[in-house]
Amino acid sequence: MMMTDHNDDMLEDIFAQARSIAPRPSDDLMARVLAEAVIPQAPVTARVAPRSLTERVMDLLGGWPAVSGLVTATCAGIWFGVAPPAAVQDYAAAYFGDEVSMSIFSEDTLYVAGDFIDG
Repeated sequence: MMMTDHNDDMLEDIFAQARSIAPRPSDDLMARVLAEAVIPQAPVTARVAPRSLTERVMDLLGGWPAVSGLVTATCAGIWFGVAPPAAVQDYAAAYFGDEVSMSIFSEDTLYVAGDFIDG
């Protein structure tokens, strides 16, 4: 059903009265809001003790897993340097032109000659 009476004066008066009242919160509400307000403060930074040289080097290298790999590679390099496999000696001889053999033990020691044995 369609309304034919367009008398909206009463509604306009109500809206005019509502616009004339300024919205203001009560003092009790403002007191409660301010009591629960959180004031941001500067973050507290914890002092970190200076790290030792060993810790800094370990971090630089990548931690314990990387250092253990470096130690393993170093041990293998020393092992291959002291007692190289035959294939390494053949490769070195082919690369440098002549075979080079080195020993960390002296050949003229008493142990080789057997002079340390009594009898």
